[in-house]
Amino acid sequence: MVQVAVAGVGGWGKNLARNYFQIPDCSLKFICDLDQRKLDQMRGLVPGTRTTSRFEDLLKDPDLDAIVIATPASTHYALCKAALRAGKDVYVEKPFVLFAIQAQELIKIAEDERRILMVGHLLLYHPVVGRIKQMVDSNELGDIYYVYNQRVNLGTVRGDENALWSFAPHDISVILHLLGLDPTDVTARGQSYLQPGIEDVVFVTLNFNQRSMAHIHISWLDPHKIRKLTIVGSKKMVVFDDLEGTEKLRIYDKSAEHTTDYNTFAEYITIRFGDIIIPHVKVDEPLRLECQHFLDCVRERRRPLSDGRDGLRVVKVLEAAQRSLEKNGAPVPIAPTF
Repeated sequence: MVQVAVAGVGGWGKNLARNYFQIPDCSLKFICDLDQRKLDQMRGLVPGTRTTSRFEDLLKDPDLDAIVIATPASTHYALCKAALRAGKDVYVEKPFVLFAIQAQELIKIAEDERRILMVGHLLLYHPVVGRIKQMVDSNELGDIYYVYNQRVNLGTVRGDENALWSFAPHDISVILHLLGLDPTDVTARGQSYLQPGIEDVVFVTLNFNQRSMAHIHISWLDPHKIRKLTIVGSKKMVVFDDLEGTEKLRIYDKSAEHTTDYNTFAEYITIRFGDIIIPHVKVDEPLRLECQHFLDCVRERRRPLSDGRDGLRVVKVLEAAQRSLEKNGAPVPIAPTF
């Protein structure tokens, strides 16, 4: 049985603690937080679990296998480094860290210490994303022309990070995963309406060598609540609407094709309209699947789907997008990760 501690039991951390407490082959040994009120509130949700406000208590426990870090992003680097050096496997919530150089150092430490390092890119564990990845890899969609995503809401306004760093890691990780490519450059423009210097809305565009492109619209200041991903391929198109109850995935058998047999320009491009398919995809809780994946990787000593390198790719895009924001949308190149 894998013994786990969760550091940081705020809004998302308590969900992680709940899952690790409920998974049969896991023992949630500690929850850790600087806020004693949060620890007191958690006692009823995870009875029998030890509470502490000292992260050092987790590092010194010789029987503890892994530490789950769900603290503010600015603390991730130091806590991950300490945990890896103490011989613990680590799961860290998004964003992984704030600078690519920090991510590179943590990857090196994990390799040197032979530790598991996993980043919480939750949507990679969503069954619908898995289904779309199969379609992309099997060429069912054809060449991917472009991808666009909306993640907007009139919701929680953060004071420690902008909408780019709060929301975009989800969408960037999915886009890179589905395309299997690193972007060549990124542009980003946004505005701060509620708090000076903290962008409430951001528009991000990624370009790829093969002429594929991706666009991301993120905001916590919007009248709509939308979590939707659209992929346009040369053969088919797909839409993933995560707010749909049962019909989360729609496959459009539609395309536009060149023809070699034509007499007029209008005949040169043929628009094909086919069926709309809504396949049944069994959707288990993505967070439970993600937590189970981490435990399996700890037990079997195998590389996670969202490992440190995956986290580095996303941080590099975020870092470049932040620079583009500060340059009022100027394109910023992104060097290949490996």
